[in-house]
Amino acid sequence: MNAKPIELMIKKLFFYAAVFAAFSACAGSPEKEVVIDPPAKDKPNLKVMSYNIHHCNPPSAGDKIDVEAIAAVINKEKPDFVALQEVDVNTERSGKGKNQARQLAELTGMNFFFAKAIDHQGGDYGVAVLSRFPILDSVQHILPIDNTIGGEIRTIAAVTAEISKGQKVMFASTHLDLKEQNRKTQAELIVKHFANAAYPLIIGGDFNAKPDSQVIGYLDQHFTRSCKHDCMPTIPVENPNRVIDFIMFRPGSAISSISTRVIDEKYASDHLPVVVKLKVK
Repeated sequence: MNAKPIELMIKKLFFYAAVFAAFSACAGSPEKEVVIDPPAKDKPNLKVMSYNIHHCNPPSAGDKIDVEAIAAVINKEKPDFVALQEVDVNTERSGKGKNQARQLAELTGMNFFFAKAIDHQGGDYGVAVLSRFPILDSVQHILPIDNTIGGEIRTIAAVTAEISKGQKVMFASTHLDLKEQNRKTQAELIVKHFANAAYPLIIGGDFNAKPDSQVIGYLDQHFTRSCKHDCMPTIPVENPNRVIDFIMFRPGSAISSISTRVIDEKYASDHLPVVVKLKVK
């Protein structure tokens, strides 16, 4: 056979093989050409709790510390965030070497951030946040008192978390002083510290103030309470008659309230926990 026809045939075979290979490569991976991002999931609703835990000391149990009882209340509700008040870390009354914020985080499978307000019995006493989401950032602000009238220095602890792709929120816990003048100053500082927060802000806490007080009236100018009418009282646990524990958020943000409940749990603490469902727009 003549060499030229053979050479020509071989070239044609290589040509067709190359075309077939290229076609197969394209046909075998069409996803790379026509990938369509799945529709974004709806932003999640949030379930948040505020709970003054009385350093995990059930009022009816003497000096007993029962961290598991507080954890059981939280686990039953399965909130996404919890604002805790009256938290002990390494105190004599609650156990040297015991960090109640860490213990509750471990028992609930959540992340935590503790913020000290004052020294107490050889340890720290303050507020904490539990978060079911990873904590991306955290901040603490001290809320001082007027030395001329006395009182207890308080604090606010806030964390930033991403609750869904691209959606971050700040969640904070606080506990205001027993004296009205101090509460006014502390409330003003909370507003000042978070006036320029980059993300929607939710605050839970024991404000030691009734809904018709000047302090709550002032905070109502800057935040929206989850419940404003016919709200269930939170203290005392037996025959409760006062509403002083609230969850609030900045108006005009991506947050709105769906429902507010007060949990009828009489053993674990001297406060009833507040649970709120929030809609994230």
